[in-house]
Amino acid sequence: MSGRPIEVEQRNASRSADAVSTPASAVASEIKALVSAGEREAARDRFGALVTLLQRRGVRIAYHYLRDPADADEAVQDAFVKVFLHIEQYRDELSFDVWFMRILVNACLDRLKSRTRQQRWLSSPLDQNYEGRPVEQAPGAEPSSEHKLLVRERWSQVLEAVAALPDRQRLVFTLSHLDERTAAEISEATGMSPATVRVHLFRAIRKLRAVLGDLQ
Repeated sequence: MSGRPIEVEQRNASRSADAVSTPASAVASEIKALVSAGEREAARDRFGALVTLLQRRGVRIAYHYLRDPADADEAVQDAFVKVFLHIEQYRDELSFDVWFMRILVNACLDRLKSRTRQQRWLSSPLDQNYEGRPVEQAPGAEPSSEHKLLVRERWSQVLEAVAALPDRQRLVFTLSHLDERTAAEISEATGMSPATVRVHLFRAIRKLRAVLGDLQ
């Protein structure tokens, strides 16, 4: 009985060590130390290595949310700017990859909210004043603008459902389905046990299915 707490501490310590050992985490710790020492120019120079490590993966995940290459690039750049400005808030014992992912997903969700407000503002006058008849679609023709709008609205509903998930469930869902990580990899990156990861993923998928099922 007396040895059990030590075993638990050793497992937790091992997961923390795995999290810090990622290349991005090591570079982020260096940058944080440089900023804390007042060497911002050196930190800015070192930051390029961090961008190289995470940019491609970040763009891929941002594109899943935004469905637009230019918006995805801008969201990733916004996330990197926020990371540099707040690098001293990064905790060295945690995975930087996960910390960056949270910032990136929030940047994507903010951009989606802004886009939705803009689309509603632009479409309102047309919805209220348009009196024409819809153009019939010829067989085999390109999807109509109405069909494209429905697809876009459906994707917006999916993203709204993801945004409404609790933070940990959204993070696990993003790492699993968008970053294509296994439960074991998510466990190493976040410090959660594999069982906890699976529980969060199961609950996230169940909530998304319930919400999207109601929208059928």
